[in-house]
Amino acid sequence: MKFTKYIAAGMIALAGLTSCNDSFLETEYTQYLDEEAAAAVGDRNPNFFLNGIWSWMVTYSQTGNGTHDDFGYMGALHATDMMSEDIVMASSHWFNYDYQMDNHQEPYRRTLCHWLNFYTMIAKANDIIGLYPNGGETVTAKGLIGQAQAIRGLSYLHLIQLYQFASNEDGTVNASAPGVPLVLTTADGKTEEELATLLGRNTVGDVMAQIEKDLVAAVENLEAGYQRPNKNYIDASVANGILARYYLLANKWQDAANAANKARQGYTLMPATTAGLYDGFVTVNNPEWMWGFAHSTETQTTYASFFSMISNIAPGYAGIGYAPRLIDARLYSQIPDTDLRKAWFNGPEGDASQPTAAAQMPYANVKFGHVDDWTENYMYMRAAEMVLIEAEAYVRMGDGAKGAQVLKELMDLRQPGWNRPSVTVDDIHFQRRIELWGEGFAYYDLKRLNKGIDRTYEGNNHLAGYDIKVPARDTRWYYQIPLREIQENDLINEEDQNPL
Repeated sequence: MKFTKYIAAGMIALAGLTSCNDSFLETEYTQYLDEEAAAAVGDRNPNFFLNGIWSWMVTYSQTGNGTHDDFGYMGALHATDMMSEDIVMASSHWFNYDYQMDNHQEPYRRTLCHWLNFYTMIAKANDIIGLYPNGGETVTAKGLIGQAQAIRGLSYLHLIQLYQFASNEDGTVNASAPGVPLVLTTADGKTEEELATLLGRNTVGDVMAQIEKDLVAAVENLEAGYQRPNKNYIDASVANGILARYYLLANKWQDAANAANKARQGYTLMPATTAGLYDGFVTVNNPEWMWGFAHSTETQTTYASFFSMISNIAPGYAGIGYAPRLIDARLYSQIPDTDLRKAWFNGPEGDASQPTAAAQMPYANVKFGHVDDWTENYMYMRAAEMVLIEAEAYVRMGDGAKGAQVLKELMDLRQPGWNRPSVTVDDIHFQRRIELWGEGFAYYDLKRLNKGIDRTYEGNNHLAGYDIKVPARDTRWYYQIPLREIQENDLINEEDQNPL
């Protein structure tokens, strides 16, 4: 089937950062191993398979075009963040079309980047899941399968939000809308014939059901005794965190509160010190970080990297002045002066004491720092997000007082003296905009909450020509399926395409 050539992309080298070619690397890890031998390798050295996933997630130029706005998972998160109103580009450069909300159509590279990024993560996860058609019997095997299930669930969670409105206008799940292909394995209890039928556009409801199935199974497998070697890997806390994100989208409020609370146990919310709130968000050693990637000099990608784009302190595209990243002026003005996070950003007067001209600019963010050898760690999840999910879930259940009680755990360390008797969903969203600024949540929150953007207000600091207004549920909020997929997949044709 033509579909296999593209969507079921094969694997890159296990620890290398090789970019893909036009055939999308159909070679599999297990090419020279029979099923029994491959499973044995997984039992003895699970990292043999997992490292391929982690390296793909930080790979530069996944589409093979050599472009610097294509650097894996964090590249995908930054591209969507630029579609909000919270981040300002001081000048036009990489990600400018995302910032203009004009990068979602079928022939454009961004939709290809997203599609290839997440479906390759799925393909790699499937290689692992397929090693154990009867499920894992040892703690090591369960840990390996559980991490693969978590990655697959996370990938579909992103895809269903990128390529459709997963929620209706009233916030309920848009279950009958066309979603995305499901690429599974026979180890999922499907025949080859059944697997083939899933390669078209399954409904949002069907994709959501698979996400939940994967993530619940991941938690179960990872709670069977698996202990990760470091925060590059996924353990039960991280799997619960991904599950909490899913439950928030699925309107399963009590489940969201429970999963988020369980996920954050054992982590300490960062204090307002240079070893916490002001450490530049560069190290997984921060006590609040739950999951991330600890870059080495061999894995860092310098200019084609997240910190090159987001940090005005690093000597990358933002820091050397090509495209500094600023906070939206209106959002900054709404942050109370007593909020310790306000120091993540310059005020309208700028800050001449900062080390670079970009970091001295009015409204420049100094939240993200720099490590001299470009080994800033990538952050995928931290405990503060779990507090915010738990608080919102209680508000959604009609208990604003409980939501405030949960939120206060975070606010005591962010805005001393904060003491609200009750909070609303909008209150939680405002705190998410501040706390998670630049971390890849803004687009997903806007879609989930059915909110648009308005950069046209008087006194805005957005780049001329990018000061736009885009209402909720405008077609610019989702991506079209890549043209290459329509050309290669017999089960998706032009009539199946998302409308412009």
